[in-house]
Amino acid sequence: MPEPEHPAASTPGTQPETAERLRDLLRQPAYQKALVLSALIGAPVALMAFWFLAALHELEHAWWDELPAALGWHTPPWWWPLPLLTLAGVAVGLVVRHLPGAGGHVAAAGLHPQGAAPSALPGILLAALAGLPLGAALGPESPLIALGGGLAPLLARLARAPVTPQGTALLGVAGAAAALPAIFGNPLVGAVILIEVAGVGGPRLFAVMLPALLSSGVGSLVFTGFGRWTGLSTGDLTLKGISAPRLDAGDILWTVPMAVALGAATHYVLNTGRLTALFVRRRTVVHTVVCALAAGACASVYALATDRSPAEVASSGQATLARLAEDPHAWSVGALIAVLLCKSAAYALCLGSLRGGPVFPALFLGAAAGVLLAPLPGLGVVPGLAAGMAATGAAALRLPVSSAVLVVLLLGSGAMTSVVIIAAVVSFVTAELLPPGRAVPPPEEPERATAVRAPGRRDGGPERG
Repeated sequence: MPEPEHPAASTPGTQPETAERLRDLLRQPAYQKALVLSALIGAPVALMAFWFLAALHELEHAWWDELPAALGWHTPPWWWPLPLLTLAGVAVGLVVRHLPGAGGHVAAAGLHPQGAAPSALPGILLAALAGLPLGAALGPESPLIALGGGLAPLLARLARAPVTPQGTALLGVAGAAAALPAIFGNPLVGAVILIEVAGVGGPRLFAVMLPALLSSGVGSLVFTGFGRWTGLSTGDLTLKGISAPRLDAGDILWTVPMAVALGAATHYVLNTGRLTALFVRRRTVVHTVVCALAAGACASVYALATDRSPAEVASSGQATLARLAEDPHAWSVGALIAVLLCKSAAYALCLGSLRGGPVFPALFLGAAAGVLLAPLPGLGVVPGLAAGMAATGAAALRLPVSSAVLVVLLLGSGAMTSVVIIAAVVSFVTAELLPPGRAVPPPEEPERATAVRAPGRRDGGPERG
């Protein structure tokens, strides 16, 4: 497909030409076959993703709930993460060192839209199944993208479907999109993430999207404020009956400095993760074990300091995020500070050594920071939580639209959309303007490191795939 033109260069005379090109594309038999194959392949890919996630869940439950209970503990003891993450480091290090595909791409490099080669899929699945249930502070989204994106073209070849190289790439993205709803719980999130992470439109898309996104959030605030002040209605499309707090000036005023601080903090956590990845490349197995053990030590220190479960640090943060959102007052100020420090350190270590995705730990860290800052004058718990998640998500993924959509859907209400959008854009811009970190070379490349822009930058580097 031709590269989209810059919107500012478009004129009314070119719009019919663009529409005609789209119609020509839709009429092409190869593209029609790719659409049909995408629909047919979605079911088996989603089924494989379901069993993969179910296996991860059952293994995590066995390691962190059933085994401690069988040994007489209600919760895992403080030292529990040390042997488990050591085992994870050994297993993942051996997979990365000896199996094709090196266990998948390094999470510190950000999300990649490409699927994996069929020969790499066993190693990717083994690395995820060995590391994530044993306490890696990572999520399963990167292995899911690799699984879905790798299975779709493979299934097409097994069905002897004639596909072009462009069609194969399209099927890979479609397969990854079919796998992601299993973890995010909504098909829209997977599609938006893959559209944005694929970098369609390049810097031009972001140059237009960021002002539009920010203006949309501010415009929503103006409409909301005038509607309350005047009592008038504009007849907007809303669903009544959803309970949500009302935004006020304090929520908006605190969102911007929160987003700047969290965007910068997340940026440097990811930079540390990339340095960890470069450290691991020197001696893969040994250094992977060292980093995994250090991540386990972070969880143990947290458990000793707070008398809470070490699983709150040694995990993706998905289950802990749900508990934090349901009962934020169950966490003391000391516990929130401790989990932010220990989880950030474990996250940075796991980003560069083990295999998984960066999404859920980033969201949890943002939520914890938002709850910690909620007592600030005029800032509520829910707005703080929403702004925190949007800020860390956008800075970690470099995907402001995807982060905003994901957070709004997680909250289950559009009441916080304005805060979410502003936090996502401000955090994204903050992280992009900070000094770039070190690049993570692909596994197949010789050991090297060059200073390039961080994941998501549009001017180079392997992070966008």
